[in-house]
Amino acid sequence: MLTPGLRDEIEALYADYAEALDDNELERWPEFFVEDCLYKLVPRENWERKLPIALMLCESKGMLRDRVSAVRSTALYAPRTFRHLIGQFRIAAETQERIRVRANYVVLQTLVDDLTRIQNAGKYLDLVVRTPEGLRFQEKICVFDSVLVPNSLIYPV
Repeated sequence: MLTPGLRDEIEALYADYAEALDDNELERWPEFFVEDCLYKLVPRENWERKLPIALMLCESKGMLRDRVSAVRSTALYAPRTFRHLIGQFRIAAETQERIRVRANYVVLQTLVDDLTRIQNAGKYLDLVVRTPEGLRFQEKICVFDSVLVPNSLIYPV
């Protein structure tokens, strides 16, 4: 049974998540997850065919931190900004502590000397859990629609 404030809590989690990524505060990204988590970025075609190959796969909070470190230390790229638009939430509470959430997302990318373009679009298939620190992701599976992948898709979605 969904509690009246649950939708507001979930929308706040996603808004905070998007804000951290959009403000290039990548070091905050792992804090949206529990220690034993799964983050997967997978093309829709692979997801629908149940193929295990993902573009990005992190199976713990430590791996998320490693991803942030790799992006910060090895990336050479033109300056850019991102905007995450997340909506059309579908919420199914399995228990008071475990909530399945499906949401659509679009990530826009703007290079300082170019027009804004869609960098990635798809759906989140998430398992959100209640912790003493608030709601956190136990699973975040990002299923993106295109088989074409921009070379800037090194960042979390």
